[in-house]
Amino acid sequence: MTRIASSSKAGPAAHTNNQVRVKTERDKGKGKARVEEETEDVDENVDTYEDEEDADGQTDEEGGSPRMTKRTRVNENGDSRPGDYGKPTERIKTLPRDSDGYIPGSIVRIQLKNFVTYDFVEFGVGPYLNMILGPNGTGKSSIACSICLGLNFPPSVLGRAADLNSFVKIGNEKGHIEMELKGKKGQGNLVIRRHLSATSKQSHFELNGKPATGKEINTKMAELNVQVGNLCSFLPQDKVSEFAQMSPQQLLRETQRAAGDERLTAWHDTLINAGKELKALLQTIQDESNQLQQMRERNEGIERDVQRYKERKSIEAMIALLHVLIPVERYRQLRLQFMEVKTRQRRLHEKVKKLKAKNEPAHALLKKLAAEHKEYEKTREEFKKTAIAKFNKMKTKWSASEKLEGEAEELTSQLERLKKEEKERFRKIAGLETEIERTQTELNRLYQIELENPEDLTAEARGIQAERADVMTRKLEAEDKIKNNINEKARLDDIRNMKMQALQKMDKDCHAAVLWLREHKHLFKMEVFEPALLSLTVPDRRFANAIEAGISGIQFKTFVCQCREDSNTLNQEINDKGVLGRGVRIATWYRPPSQLPPPTMSREEMADLGFDGYLLDYVECPEGMRWWLQRELNFHRVAVSLNGVKNVSRAMELVARPETGGGASFISQNTMNIVSRSAYGQRNVNNVSRAIRPARVLANVTVDAEVKRNIDNRISNLNEDIANYEQEQAKLQAGLTSVLEEDKTFVKRLEAVKKRREKITEVQNSKVKIESKLSRNQATLQQLKNQPSAQAERAKKKQELFGITKKRIQIAKEYTSLWALARSIIEEQTEATRAGIRYLQIGANKAALQELCNEKDEKYVTALAEFDKVDEEFRAIKARSKAALDESREVVQNAEEDLREQYGEIETKRAQYDRDLAEAETSGTTPPSAEGVDVRTVDELQAELDRQQAKLELNLNTNPGVVEQYEKRKRDIEVLEKTIETKQKSAEKIERSIKSARDNWQPALEKLVASIGEKFSASFDRIGCAGEVRVSQNEDYEKWAIDILVKFRDTENLQLLTGQRQSGGERSLTTILYLLSLTEEARAPFSLVDEINQGMDQRAERSVHNSMVQVTCKADSAQYFLITPKLLPDLMYHERMKILCVNNGEWLPEERDLGNMMKMIDGYLAHNRNSKPPAVAH
Repeated sequence: MTRIASSSKAGPAAHTNNQVRVKTERDKGKGKARVEEETEDVDENVDTYEDEEDADGQTDEEGGSPRMTKRTRVNENGDSRPGDYGKPTERIKTLPRDSDGYIPGSIVRIQLKNFVTYDFVEFGVGPYLNMILGPNGTGKSSIACSICLGLNFPPSVLGRAADLNSFVKIGNEKGHIEMELKGKKGQGNLVIRRHLSATSKQSHFELNGKPATGKEINTKMAELNVQVGNLCSFLPQDKVSEFAQMSPQQLLRETQRAAGDERLTAWHDTLINAGKELKALLQTIQDESNQLQQMRERNEGIERDVQRYKERKSIEAMIALLHVLIPVERYRQLRLQFMEVKTRQRRLHEKVKKLKAKNEPAHALLKKLAAEHKEYEKTREEFKKTAIAKFNKMKTKWSASEKLEGEAEELTSQLERLKKEEKERFRKIAGLETEIERTQTELNRLYQIELENPEDLTAEARGIQAERADVMTRKLEAEDKIKNNINEKARLDDIRNMKMQALQKMDKDCHAAVLWLREHKHLFKMEVFEPALLSLTVPDRRFANAIEAGISGIQFKTFVCQCREDSNTLNQEINDKGVLGRGVRIATWYRPPSQLPPPTMSREEMADLGFDGYLLDYVECPEGMRWWLQRELNFHRVAVSLNGVKNVSRAMELVARPETGGGASFISQNTMNIVSRSAYGQRNVNNVSRAIRPARVLANVTVDAEVKRNIDNRISNLNEDIANYEQEQAKLQAGLTSVLEEDKTFVKRLEAVKKRREKITEVQNSKVKIESKLSRNQATLQQLKNQPSAQAERAKKKQELFGITKKRIQIAKEYTSLWALARSIIEEQTEATRAGIRYLQIGANKAALQELCNEKDEKYVTALAEFDKVDEEFRAIKARSKAALDESREVVQNAEEDLREQYGEIETKRAQYDRDLAEAETSGTTPPSAEGVDVRTVDELQAELDRQQAKLELNLNTNPGVVEQYEKRKRDIEVLEKTIETKQKSAEKIERSIKSARDNWQPALEKLVASIGEKFSASFDRIGCAGEVRVSQNEDYEKWAIDILVKFRDTENLQLLTGQRQSGGERSLTTILYLLSLTEEARAPFSLVDEINQGMDQRAERSVHNSMVQVTCKADSAQYFLITPKLLPDLMYHERMKILCVNNGEWLPEERDLGNMMKMIDGYLAHNRNSKPPAVAH
């Protein structure tokens, strides 16, 4: 049977004592409990169960930048002094404690049935420290398993069996785990039951008696901040060793989850993810920037060809545009002429209409007189019948004479018009002849200019280029010699530069401190040695791995001083005053001379075992640094064998001899053996071995021994060689300057040839323009000369006029001969005349009026004739203008779309200019500016066309594929530039996010670690050891870590806690002290450690126990479980503690109400009191 007996002193938070009984399976009559546990290898790097919530790490920026923390300086004894971390802030606490003393999320009760060693057990636990005691195999660790599995954390957290069915007690089909957790203040407790089956790996949950899913349980655990999956909060027995084996990076993450600000993990994840994203983004930007530069360089290489192609296309486009503009301008000029003739025609038309309207009243009166005259004519006819024939004959002669007079006037008008036209033609011919003569003179002048042959100029330019090539060759040779000279000088310091580069990659602050030290050596009394990375050399590369295994990373960067004053000066200047301008911290070392422990073996013993020597034998460094290698690193005591030690056991015995120090290290091939002798019991010899990694720090800065000897032989000549190189470089520089001056002369000659070429082109273009103009003027002149002469026409008209004159003379003669007949008629018609006096009077009036009308009608006829002439001219110019319009429309319609758009823009500007000009002329204001408006005439446009065609012939054709490639790449460049700009903005945004997260995360982390480190160091001081906890920073936030440094012996230095360097007891002690230091900062409602005190000596175990009681029994402490199989006597006890004793045996009582240790003790004491005999009075 197994019984758990609980005991606790009465107190404000004391829990009711419980009595439990556990039945165990009997095996072959033996009443011993059996637990079948499946053990599997668990990868220590497997992530433990976590339920993390998302966090973006973004915080308000009102808090400003974080307060800088002071460094922690290592003193002479290797102890640490925690720095000042600024003003204390309220730590992140657990959820509020209820009146019964329990924190929400802490365990109140545990019930197990058919679980591992237990048939059935149910017991309560206290709100503070719970110590679970019992011999090995009774089922103490099973309680830790039940807590883990009952709260739905994976079995991998325990490091035991991986399957749930393995935890069901053998011989049973099913079992369950029931956990009662304290609920939030004002709410009920949570009762979680998990049902297990021996035949299935599955399980199911109940939450407060109702079915629930694992996800719901996980949610509740997250709300209560239960962290069973965190080794800093829950450390099972099989995971104790893994705590020391956790990497510093894992320790940082687990510490963040367990303690401090609850946002630490979210901030850290933000920094890690954003840092990776920023790194990838910056690399992408760099790659795309390089690609962008390559694309730009490629386009620059073909830019001249593209420019030439564009110039040709521009010329072709200009020619096409001129082919459109010329017909349009020709139409515009014809239209101006048309509008001018149209204005004259409309003016004459109005004149004809006015004359016609003015003569209309006289004609009306004439009609009236004609009517009266007709009426009286009847009377007169009666009296003048006989005289009518004679009178008619005279009238016929008169009419013929009038007709001939009109014809004569018409011929006279035609003669005058022919005279004017001939005069105008002669004026135009004279003007064209003058212009042709002037143009011919200018053309002759141009032809008289002696132009050089372009081929000769090309040949001359090639000759200059050939001469210049020789100069450029000498220039390149001079530059190569200077470059080789500089490279040769640089090679002399290459090894030292390699070391400095390696140091800069390792630690930028240390690199900056070295540069400062080199410039301020005058501040120190003695030589301060630079870090081992620079000062130490391994001549034989074979020993580089072993040498680097004996030096830690911080030791590679340690400055070694030879006196205390120099050490203080160096610390004050760099670490305290911050002369480097930022929070730089460096490691310094100084120890006064003292007795060194002797080497572990003699040279003969080493030779017998196959050792090559001590590490000190294979390094070269300044003499002052040898003291550091011996005092700090024990290089004079670490033996090394490249081929392997013949007898490792014998080597351990020799190294562990008390007279030589009782322990040291030795290296056999690629294995480091750390030998120590126990300080307790039989003082057995222990050996911890670890593999040596290939050298990384010394790999690239180690010099081959043979090469170094050759360099040493040349050192004496190096200074003289350098001086010679500098003199030679000065001479070469002077020669290069001379060559550059000579090259400038060639450049000036090439520029002169270029100007002469341009002059040839200018003269040729002028010739083409003038010849074109001369050709057009000659064609116009020939056209005018070929027109028929007006002399013949005028002679013909004069001949006709002469004929008419002769006819009129003949009629006048005949009319004169009729005067006698008229007198006889008058005499014979006297009576008739008297009778027709009235008729005659009216006829006279009518004749007078008729004469007046004829005079007025003559002006009308003249105006009408002039109108007909202008109208004929109007119709002719209209036809020519329409033809020009049709031609221009056809040219525009057949043009390309872009050309039509360009023409449209030009025509719009010209139309607006014409309107503005017309308005200015009308209003009498200043005419508009013609800037930006194409106002060229047809002749000017034609001349420009000829010039562009001449330029086109001189421009060589370029492959359009090159241009297409250039344009495509140009578009790609624009897209890539925008992409890079966008990504740069994203990078800046990520950097701001990183800064914001770090400003919150780093101060909170450093404050947390400082608090833990202070308690951790104090705990180690109480047991006479030294310990330190510090944050290790890195550019990669994922590599930030917490380093635990410990020292258990006065002869040792602070060393990093690892799973190999320290012994099991030392690791356990370090682990429990770290967890205790973490407890006060923890956010989890409960923590658990299982058999952490195994391997400790009594002094350490007692000190750890007392510290644990003090820490976990404070009023604000969270629940804590300590599982241990043994305890020392007379340990500290506190009223808030609760003791749970696990009893396992065959003869345990069956009653379930038994098991309360306090009741059993009280009953025993009462029994003793009752059994004493009564006192006898004397």
